[in-house]
Amino acid sequence: MNSKLDFSVLLDAVYRHWIIDGIITMLQLTAFAWLLAMVLGTLLALIRMTQNRWAERAVSVYVEYHRNVPMLVQIFIWYFGVPTLLSPAVQHWINAQRSEFLFAFVAVGMCMAAYMSEDLRSGIRSIPKSQLEASRALGLSYLQAFRLIILPQAVRIALPTLISHTVLLFKNTSLAMAIGVAELTYATREIESQSFRTIEIYIVATSIYLAISLLIMAAGAGLQHRYRIKAR
Repeated sequence: MNSKLDFSVLLDAVYRHWIIDGIITMLQLTAFAWLLAMVLGTLLALIRMTQNRWAERAVSVYVEYHRNVPMLVQIFIWYFGVPTLLSPAVQHWINAQRSEFLFAFVAVGMCMAAYMSEDLRSGIRSIPKSQLEASRALGLSYLQAFRLIILPQAVRIALPTLISHTVLLFKNTSLAMAIGVAELTYATREIESQSFRTIEIYIVATSIYLAISLLIMAAGAGLQHRYRIKAR
């Protein structure tokens, strides 16, 4: 039995094409899910800071659900459960628009929004209330004060945890393979099943995931250094 590693599998044009397409799909899924998570997470953090009891409870339920239910289960609910609640016409339209990709990025984005909302909420709570009061005294509305004064500072304070959760979001996109999204892990499994070069192809996939994760962390470290709040 030959136990030597043989990476010649990568010379196959079809396999290379699958890997490249898998990386592109993975990055697209990460980008769309991250945008959804940040926009929704910011909105949830602002709602929770309004001090409205019912709004705060609703956001709290949302956060607890998405932080305590496995992401894979949430992906299955979106892909297998949500379409059954829609009309046939809407189901047909969604199926024509890469439904697997659509439901995957929505599920991952909404799940990670719960984590990012808590990151931003912690950042907001660390800012003295006097800044909000001073902003209101200058004539800014509640939303203007948060958008122009409070939120930029909160993002800078929350950068370390936001970056950690960005890396977590990126890694969790691999779960989309469970519903047939042809991202990198899906492509890796398909290549392995056809070439039988298990170790080699998974070493390649691991290296790609590791490289991109390190790039995200390095970019985050650069942002932290550039936008750090200096002690006075």
